[in-house]
Parts: sequence; C-alpha cells; structure tokens
Amino acid sequence: MLTQPATRVLEPADLGAALAVLESAPVENAFVTARVQVAGLDPWRLGGEMWGWYSEGRLRSLCYSGANLVPLCATPEAVRAFADRARRTGRRCSSIVGPAEPTTELWRLLEPSWGPARDVRARQPLMVAEGPSTTVVPDPLVRRVRKDEMDVIMPACVAMFTEEVGVSPLANDGGLLYQARVAELVGAGRSFARIEDGKVVFKAEIGAAIRQACQIQGVWVAPEHRGKGLSETGMAAVLRYALADIAPVVSLYVNDYNTPARASYRRVGFQETGAFMSVLF
Repeated sequence: MLTQPATRVLEPADLGAALAVLESAPVENAFVTARVQVAGLDPWRLGGEMWGWYSEGRLRSLCYSGANLVPLCATPEAVRAFADRARRTGRRCSSIVGPAEPTTELWRLLEPSWGPARDVRARQPLMVAEGPSTTVVPDPLVRRVRKDEMDVIMPACVAMFTEEVGVSPLANDGGLLYQARVAELVGAGRSFARIEDGKVVFKAEIGAAIRQACQIQGVWVAPEHRGKGLSETGMAAVLRYALADIAPVVSLYVNDYNTPARASYRRVGFQETGAFMSVLF
C-alpha cells in the first residue's frame, strides 16, 4: 500500500482494487474492463501493463499501457504521473485513446517527446442507448455471423478498419492478429451482418461486453449500398440483440466530424453523454 501519491505497475493481487476503479465508470471503461475481467492483471495475458496511481493509500486512477495507452478514471495529478512514466518507458503503443479530458492532457504532456501523431481526433462523442429503438424498425436480415462465414466477413472488416483508421490491419503480420480478433468476436456471437449473395451489406460488432454495459464498434455499410438507410435499420437490429442478450446499456463512440453517422445513431435512439479522444501514430 502506497501512502504518498505514486504510480506503480499493478500485479495480479491488485485485481480487486483495479476492478473497483474500472467499474466506477462502466460505460467509459468497458473495453479495458472486459479485458481485465478475462485476463486479470498479468501483463502477458493482458497484453500490456496496468499502471496504478495511489493517493492517501488508495488506488484512485489507472492507465492501461499496451497496444493502446488508455487513461482510466484519471485525475489531473494521475495524468501527470502517467505521462512521466510513459516518457521514461518510451512509446510502445499505436494509439492513445480514452475519455477526452484526461486523454487531451496526457497528449499535451507527451506530444513534445512522442509527436508528431499521424492523426488526432480530439473529440469523438460517446453515445449511449438504454432501450430499443422506438423510431427505426430493425432490419430483419441482420443476424449473427456464423463461424463458417469468416471468409465472407473478413473483407468487410478489413475495408472498415482501413477506411476508419487510415492503415490496413494486414500491414504488419499479414493480418494474423486482426483475423484472430475477428474470429474471437464471431465465435462469441458478437459479430452481426446483413449478407446478400455472399457479400456483406452491413456489419457491426460488439467489441467489449461486461455485465453493466457493452460497446458497439466497426459499423460499416458497403459503399454501393450507402444512402439507403441501412446503417439505421442495421444498428437498430444490433441494438436489439445487445440489449436482449448482453447488457442493459449499449454505447459507441464516433468521430465528431461524421455528421451523418451521429444523426443516424440519434435517430436509432443513442444520446451523446460524453466524449472520447484518439491519437493515432
């Protein structure tokens, strides 16, 4: 137990305290909480370290340091401490992402040594729905992707990732890690699509799921089918599945400049409750 404000790498024995912090903000922390619930705090299983910031002998804030650097429930003092540790260890992540306020400050402190970034998305509205759509009829053709449809869903996933992030997920290892992640979501029943003539028309995944909340990601409509309202009816269908089978609160975050998507999600029933920020390297 640390009696002075300080940071350290958390160990498996700290799991209970870490989960208490994470679960204090279940919607914002869902992605990391889901990973911690499965892998614990062992860095090898978790895919990175969990840094803890202590004040008055209590764990108050966290920062996940792996493929992403993610400040969690981070106070201003904790952000400064996490930035100091990040500078000392050097950049190992491909992005910084998290709630907008602490992530903005973390990037301000790290930019002189870690910059320039490839892209900075300063405000990505966090949107939440707690009930099925009352205005949009769910697309009856949207369903769970089957395990034998990996060859059908993968091209759509790659197209979505490349369009959204600006680089192909196949670039570094031929896509082995990305394919494994897609297969994991398909196997868990959290990949949804409308498939016509062997091609994906609409797709989305529930990328993170905990008891209190889940998070939709990877929303994509094939270019030749855009402008037909399929994103709205498709999202209404995924929302229905999510609420019925996974969690009582469903969230997503979207780039603030994507005005059509934000309007579409609002029509489905999502409301903006906060914001994220992403820094891409």
